[in-house]
Amino acid sequence: MKNRRAALPLLATATACALLLTACGQNSEGGSREGSGDGPRTIGVAMPTKSSERWIADGRNVTASLKKAGFKTTLQYGEDDPDQQVSQIENMITQGVDALVIAAINGEALSNVLQQASEADIPVISYDRLILGSPHVDYYASFDNEKVGELQGGYIVEKLGLKDDPGKGPFNIELFAGSNDDNNTKYFFNGAMKVLKPFIDDKRLVVRSQQTRLNQITTLRWDGGTAQRRMDDLLTSAYSSARVDAVLSPADGISIGILSALKSDGYGSKAKPLPVVTGQDAEVSSVKSIIKGEQTQTVYKDTRKLAQVASDMVEAVLKGEKPETNDTTTYDNGEKVVPSYLLPPVSVDRSNYRAEILDSGYLKAEDLR
Repeated sequence: MKNRRAALPLLATATACALLLTACGQNSEGGSREGSGDGPRTIGVAMPTKSSERWIADGRNVTASLKKAGFKTTLQYGEDDPDQQVSQIENMITQGVDALVIAAINGEALSNVLQQASEADIPVISYDRLILGSPHVDYYASFDNEKVGELQGGYIVEKLGLKDDPGKGPFNIELFAGSNDDNNTKYFFNGAMKVLKPFIDDKRLVVRSQQTRLNQITTLRWDGGTAQRRMDDLLTSAYSSARVDAVLSPADGISIGILSALKSDGYGSKAKPLPVVTGQDAEVSSVKSIIKGEQTQTVYKDTRKLAQVASDMVEAVLKGEKPETNDTTTYDNGEKVVPSYLLPPVSVDRSNYRAEILDSGYLKAEDLR
């Protein structure tokens, strides 16, 4: 790796800014790393939003892992505004960060700013959401995203008894997907449909809205309010004389919106029980909902482990070493296949949330009161 600092003409300004991150409008966390004369190294961390407790936890976990490794960090949240995230990353580059860890808001919006990072010889780790359309993505840290969808679809099939009893059905199901600008959305959807489509094809699962294509069911920015409004519309248009038996929801924030619409329509009583509703991320509000018997399932992804993978990648790259990966074929961002490390997700419901989420220390019992 060439000497990046020699390539930066404004060395004095960048160094001063890096040492005074707060004054430059950034949030920094401590820690020092003894380098080869360069002093402490600073890692820029760009997260998408604080509106989801999952991303707040990711920001906290990533900076903690990097700090433990001896780095300084500057953490920014783009608040679901792609232009704001680009500006934040540009500022990090100007300040002279040594590497970037980026969870993109819009996977296709970062090509130009990553070109700037490349010109400054700043390596880029794509975090959980694959950055698209740029050759300047060095590594990708995520979970097995197609497996997430398989767990959600498989849970629906299991709870409805479709796999064990060929006489079961038909059941009514509606499908929701994540944001259309998030590359993970297609992996979640494809994984779920790999399991669900055979039952849809043989009419044991019926999508009364007939909205089965990905472009019909996406939820911009993973917004729960948007999901709630769509579920309201579906109940009005397709379920005036029928009940919903299952809803494929890709994430907990969307699940909570769906459940709000269902409860407003009278679901949740003995006469009209709630359908099977899936989710993802094991957010506190959804785990509480699962305990109450409302949301049925979530996919638990231990973001502490993901943060450690990203930190390990940063450390290896800055040492001139090759980070550990376990997938070098799946994640093509349109410009390159990005070497990836994928962690396994875990399906969680009322039967195992204690063992998976509480016993592991991911959440505490008091969080769920």
